[in-house]
Amino acid sequence: MVDISKAGTYALGHRNVRRLGYGAMQLAGPRVFGPPKDRAGAVAVLRAAVESGVDHIDTSDFYGPHVTNEIIREALHPYPDDLVIVTKVGARRGPDASWNPAFSAADLTGAVEDNLRNLGRDVLDVVNLRLMFDVHGPAEGSVAEPLTALAELQRRGLVRHIGLSNATHRQVAEARTLAEIACVQNQYNLAHRGDDALVAELAAAGTAYVPFFPLGGFTPLQSTALSEVAGELGATAMQVALAWLLQRAPNILLIPGTSSLAHLHENLAAAALDLPAAARDRLDRIGSGAPPA
Repeated sequence: MVDISKAGTYALGHRNVRRLGYGAMQLAGPRVFGPPKDRAGAVAVLRAAVESGVDHIDTSDFYGPHVTNEIIREALHPYPDDLVIVTKVGARRGPDASWNPAFSAADLTGAVEDNLRNLGRDVLDVVNLRLMFDVHGPAEGSVAEPLTALAELQRRGLVRHIGLSNATHRQVAEARTLAEIACVQNQYNLAHRGDDALVAELAAAGTAYVPFFPLGGFTPLQSTALSEVAGELGATAMQVALAWLLQRAPNILLIPGTSSLAHLHENLAAAALDLPAAARDRLDRIGSGAPPA
């Protein structure tokens, strides 16, 4: 079994967690909608992740909707004392599997209550406010109103810590004037490097940065340099991509998701992969726009 503690730990809310976690999105059906084809297999993956040392799981009640949280509860409840479950609110799924903004105080209260019920928890460790000013990606808009509503739920004792997801640099700055932000979860990987400055800024502040789509998401990362480095190190391209993120900045926490036990163990093995400086330099060029060395 791979020792994922080799990647170290970082603060996430009130606890330090191992930097390799697990994202539950892929446990739902196609398009993150409806039940999985193999529910027993999904339960097995979650249990194997925790048995392997994962103590940070990312989810949302709008995955399915409700599906992933119900599977997490079936697989892991009663939860280990050291397990941090991070969820997201701010969106609602339509009957056609569409993703729709759900920002009102009533929407956010209902979403927190749904997460509590379906996870079987009295309080949520971390709740990320998923910003949906544009369903296709980050877009500017004030976070004051929804963040104030979420902070009220925190004051009521339903939420321990607040984070942001799909946020611009300006929105992160605004949010940090309104509440303590435990983490930021944005798209970031070898090829999508728009948050380079934000990662560094959050690291200086001691705030976790959690990249979603660390392996490219629905368009898997493809790069000649990535494939060459993987071949030289005897690793898979995806392991190298994850190892690059772990070595990119100390505040990066990873949540690669999979519904496959084999892929789970492959992902976790990235914790033990050391990238030589020359390899990191070649990989850095993928997203910087610089020509390959």
